[in-house]
Amino acid sequence: MSNRHSATISARAGIAQDPAYGAVTPPMYLTSTYELEGFRKPGKYDYSRSNNPTRDLLGDALCELEGGAKGLVTNTGMSACVLALQVLTPDDTLVIPHDCYGGSYRLFTNLSLKKRAFKLVIVNFQQADWAEQVKAAKPKLIWLETPSNPLLQITDVRAVCELAKPLNALVLVDNTFLSPVLQNPIALGADLVLHSTTKYLNGHSDIVGGALIIKDAALGDELKWWANCLGVTAGAFDSHLTLRGIRTLLPRMKAHQENAALIVDYLENQPLVAKTYYPGLKSHPGHAIAKAQQHGFGGMVSFDLATDEKYLSVFFDALQCFTLAQSLGGIESLICHPGSMTHASMNADAQKTAGIGPTLIRLSVGIEDPRDLLADLAHAFAAVEQALKANGARGTGKSAVPESAQSTEHSASAAPQSTTIVSENNQASFRANPALAAFW
Repeated sequence: MSNRHSATISARAGIAQDPAYGAVTPPMYLTSTYELEGFRKPGKYDYSRSNNPTRDLLGDALCELEGGAKGLVTNTGMSACVLALQVLTPDDTLVIPHDCYGGSYRLFTNLSLKKRAFKLVIVNFQQADWAEQVKAAKPKLIWLETPSNPLLQITDVRAVCELAKPLNALVLVDNTFLSPVLQNPIALGADLVLHSTTKYLNGHSDIVGGALIIKDAALGDELKWWANCLGVTAGAFDSHLTLRGIRTLLPRMKAHQENAALIVDYLENQPLVAKTYYPGLKSHPGHAIAKAQQHGFGGMVSFDLATDEKYLSVFFDALQCFTLAQSLGGIESLICHPGSMTHASMNADAQKTAGIGPTLIRLSVGIEDPRDLLADLAHAFAAVEQALKANGARGTGKSAVPESAQSTEHSASAAPQSTTIVSENNQASFRANPALAAFW
């Protein structure tokens, strides 16, 4: 982090930095190419895939917010993932968490299996022996996601980084769920920080983008070379909108959190909720670590509906304020079913290992009036209750925790094998499922 506070950094992102006319709000450079000063006299900018003033302003702002040496802006969050993986060779090992985002899981497993791009080991960072698992893997890169998607499990970033040093391993933290306002992994010892800028950084659900912030300048230069080489850099228009979004990041995050806290209180007292997942709850196993390494608990909430999964459609159809859609982090409230949406690229075994049950629901709490959001949820739960009565059925109640609540973070008996090495065999059912063909 710089000497300036995050509120100032975000509010003044790109402000009063126009070298041409002194514009307070920075112009958007939509040009694809630039005039050279002369023969064999290239300037700072020559082609926008390599460098673009608008993209550079965004990269610099993110770099300052995260406290890194280099900020690289990509055209999608998955492009940022691909870019980070360029630190690996086929002889290197990548360690990932057992409960990472489904799109990341798909990328890691397929690059490892199809392309033999690296060796892959899946570690459960919620188990007591996670350190032994990591040491045994001898990784080049350790990939963390905290809070995790969608169960919001917490990993001790500082502890992992301390373990990584004698192993000569790099640590990357996906910070999408919290943003630099609520967590700064580099300050905790991480080497790289990844964002899907599509989410909270842009905050308005009108762009798709990613970013990678690197602590070491030399590594940053190497990855910048790869970004240009691979052609994964972001365009000026998306960079401009993200830069504009960052200027309201702090007040937005404050509103997201305030609304999320009210919704969590409501869910905790709702009979048709079997379990609520939110690090802000004192009952959450990762609460103490989250409180120590984060500056807040965020606007993401997940819960298990305490019914059979056939009642999910009743619940979703009754909603008006929460929109059933992919993604998160926008000013609007979204709701999704991870098992069939964000994590559909995981096969049934992988979902079960990650703790994703059939009635798990994820909320991205927006900044609407909380009274309307609570009324919307109450209306949906009432619709489910009515459907249950019509069918002569009952909810399972909070005492009957569905599969997603039997996460390894909460139940040692439900823990998978301590270390999973990905093989082609455990992808067979995934590839054989025609319903998931679009995801691979």
